[in-house]
Amino acid sequence: MMGSDVEREISVDTLQLLMGQASVKQGTVPDEVLLLAKAIDDPYCLPFIIEELDELEIKDEKMFRFALLRVQIDSELRMNEDIQMHQRRRYVAQVIEKMIFGELLIEIGTPFMD
Repeated sequence: MMGSDVEREISVDTLQLLMGQASVKQGTVPDEVLLLAKAIDDPYCLPFIIEELDELEIKDEKMFRFALLRVQIDSELRMNEDIQMHQRRRYVAQVIEKMIFGELLIEIGTPFMD
């Protein structure tokens, strides 16, 4: 499932967003980010990969959480471009963040700091 075949199916823009980098070289993206990218690019696959996500061994939790956060921020900023697509992307990122971390770092509509 992982590796170069999946990388070819994923948008370069999505990989750049998740990695927080202007350019991403093929073969340098961790498997957990590839799985996340697959869900972000195709939100309808989420119900079919929740077991994989639940069993995911995340090598760098901070990087992974920031990838989820970047998707949510990007989706909010681009919401007017394609509301349905960006709502789905944000939803997927939030579901995965809650599954893995138990809570959202930032919830839209709630105060950021106490």
